[in-house]
Amino acid sequence: MLTRRHFISTGAALALTPTIATAQEGWTLPSRYAPREVAINPGFTPGEIHVDMGAHYLYLIRENDTALRFGVAVGREGRQAVGRFRVGRKEEWPSWTPTANMIAREPDLYAEFAGGMEGGPDNPLGARALYLYAGSRDSLLRIHGTPQPWSIGLSASSGCIRMVNDHVIDLYDMVEIGTRVRLHPV
Repeated sequence: MLTRRHFISTGAALALTPTIATAQEGWTLPSRYAPREVAINPGFTPGEIHVDMGAHYLYLIRENDTALRFGVAVGREGRQAVGRFRVGRKEEWPSWTPTANMIAREPDLYAEFAGGMEGGPDNPLGARALYLYAGSRDSLLRIHGTPQPWSIGLSASSGCIRMVNDHVIDLYDMVEIGTRVRLHPV
């Protein structure tokens, strides 16, 4: 089982990255989920993304055994996908359509959006989306922004990885199509 200690080599962050104060209707991001550069254990490949589901962190691996760490929301229990993926597509202000499983599981919540929803500030995918592919197939998993930033640090989604919109905009600009992504189990 992967735990936080597999990533972090010390308890201290190297340097807090600049971040826009995240406040929405009186909400503030807990400081432990703010983006920061951290020292990590050796053996990770620079440029890859790793998501530690149990700790609610996404790591963008950098040179010299460091990573840029972001707080995230992950899938609710039973909806956490794990495995190896790659970024197959990137979109700014993406449109969104719930999956057939989401509609079947929670029709009161999702049926009205069966035809899709245009991108914008109220769209569940937020400001940016990285579409995760398994081989040449869209896995239907995303790393994306959210209009519900208070969910960061929780197991709250239908399976995707949610980020604060400002943070996913930064990540979007740092990764390319083809970037390898690993989702680690709780």
